[in-house]
Amino acid sequence: MVKVARLTIRPARPEDAEDIHAGLRGIAETIGAPHKVKSTPDDIRNFGFGENAAFEVLIAEIDSRFAGMCLYFPIFSSWLGRPGVFVQDLFVAESFRGMKVGEKLLRRLAHDIDTQGGVYIELAVDTGNLAAQRFYERIGIAHQGDDQVHRIAGDAFRAFAKNDEEHE
Repeated sequence: MVKVARLTIRPARPEDAEDIHAGLRGIAETIGAPHKVKSTPDDIRNFGFGENAAFEVLIAEIDSRFAGMCLYFPIFSSWLGRPGVFVQDLFVAESFRGMKVGEKLLRRLAHDIDTQGGVYIELAVDTGNLAAQRFYERIGIAHQGDDQVHRIAGDAFRAFAKNDEEHE
């Protein structure tokens, strides 16, 4: 008799923080940048849950085992005049790859956001992560060549924030 794996997708709970963090480290290892992950499971618990959560996570489980996650937060398109979500991190554990876990996580997220009045999903992919780029293209999430991401973080961000002469 062949046992069929059972996929469950559910909202994350604080006790999932270790698995979520492991997923983040897994993404970083995939792109050869584990040193870039500065967050901790406590950061995930502190900022991802409660009344002022900075993000939400969908957890995928297969036969009650952590199979993957989709970490996202709300955004708004002033041009579309509608809300959407930004997928910050999508991770599927290696032993569950090829089972459409990532696609099912994104489709569940799209369904949930659609029922809340949202009209889009946006995400960024590391330029060196060609497998992820092919995956997104295959499922219909196309690269938008008309946008370019700009960011300021860390020491440069703190210096920029402190240099606000209007508030001195």
